[in-house]
Amino acid sequence: MSQRQVLQVFEQYQKARTQFVQTVAELATRPQNIETLQNAGVMSLLRPLLLDIVPTIQQTAALALGRLANYNDDLAEAVVKGDILPQLVYSLAEQNRFYKKAAAFVLRAVAKHSPELAQAVVDCGALDALVICLEEFDPGVKESAAWALGYIARHGPELAQAVVDAGAVPLLVLCVQEPDLSLKRIAASALSDISKHSPELAQTVVDAGAIAHLAQMVLNPDAKLKRQVFSALAQISKHSVDLAEMVVEAEIFPAVLTCLKDPDEYVRKNCATLIREVAKHTPELSQLIVNAGGVAAIVDFVGDSRGNVRLPGVMMLGYVAAHSENLAMAVIVSRGVLTLDAVLQTESEDHIQAAAAWSLGQIGRHSPEHAKAVAQANVLPKLLRAYLRPDVSEDLQIKALEPLLQEAPANILKHVVAQFSKVLPHNPKSRRLFVTSGGLKKIQEIRAEPGSALAEYINTINNCYPEEIVKYYSPGYSDSLLERVEHYLPQT
Repeated sequence: MSQRQVLQVFEQYQKARTQFVQTVAELATRPQNIETLQNAGVMSLLRPLLLDIVPTIQQTAALALGRLANYNDDLAEAVVKGDILPQLVYSLAEQNRFYKKAAAFVLRAVAKHSPELAQAVVDCGALDALVICLEEFDPGVKESAAWALGYIARHGPELAQAVVDAGAVPLLVLCVQEPDLSLKRIAASALSDISKHSPELAQTVVDAGAIAHLAQMVLNPDAKLKRQVFSALAQISKHSVDLAEMVVEAEIFPAVLTCLKDPDEYVRKNCATLIREVAKHTPELSQLIVNAGGVAAIVDFVGDSRGNVRLPGVMMLGYVAAHSENLAMAVIVSRGVLTLDAVLQTESEDHIQAAAAWSLGQIGRHSPEHAKAVAQANVLPKLLRAYLRPDVSEDLQIKALEPLLQEAPANILKHVVAQFSKVLPHNPKSRRLFVTSGGLKKIQEIRAEPGSALAEYINTINNCYPEEIVKYYSPGYSDSLLERVEHYLPQT
């Protein structure tokens, strides 16, 4: 055999390897092929090709592995068990930018499925290698590394702390400042995934100077970037008054309110979530939002949205109203009650109805005037229907009770109590819930004319419970118990 023929054998072998990895990588893009590839033992065939002398074969083998691992946790587990991760981590430091991107993709694809698989990625030393990749010149390598770090951090506080300890946060903040849009998005997403777990982790992100750079991008024309920016600011704000105030001090109001009308529904939802997370902490922060026109903007947002997108707005109205009489009145004046009534009418999901019921309860609980504003919007019959539904969730029943039993006009209150008097005698589950959610206590606080229909309804409800339970929830009972304690003479 001549030298040329020998070389041809090697050329053919190289072509066959190249064709194999390219075909597998292509097949792995289609879900219907995954099981067949898995049964054919594709993992063990790809593994040696990660060390191939031909760089394009190495890169394509890593890409194929990433696509397979991305598909389900069984295949990701196979990557871990096949001792492929240490090989990839080693190569992150040694190979060219194309291979680094492919290797970081595999690490991300494994880490995304579960905390256990993310921990396996950490255990093989991937964090240090990924953080070094954040310092690469190529934005594509930085993006792949940031993405993998975010997927590790999102699973829990311990994994997020490991990412922080590896020195990722300052470099992610630098990545947010890069001109490459895709890199900005992924870096902001990773900062959000780190911040969400605890005040301490959020503080680490703040200490690296993230807020100022994120705040500068709230009006960026790129919708995908704004989604991540609002998510990160919301995750920082949610933990404490101090963190929320730092976000507000970056002068995001009133600019962010325009994003409640953004064409992208995820931008709108994440923006509303940020406003909710700021408003919930103190009356002062809520007042700042009210002064900026935030309540009116949220009311419009809730009215224009549907489903889970409107949920943070629905809850924000409740948080604002809960703080004080004046703030609750601000929600009423901005037509918040009518908007929440529309939510009750148009939404079929119990958790959204429960949020609307809770917010109505926060609005109406301050005074008879506030309760009257809720009652006059005709929401109580809808809440009652929801409460009495056979398939109603316990959460919705609990949330509906407070507005139902507030100081409503006499004719409405009488109707509500009458309905309870019909249901409770025949429904043990409802009787228990009526006690634990505060319904029985509220019934005892109603002043009914002796001999009136309302008094009869209250008696019917009270007769559903042991006498000592009714006494326990009656006004003044705790005082009478203390009085007995004072007058009790111990036996000597």
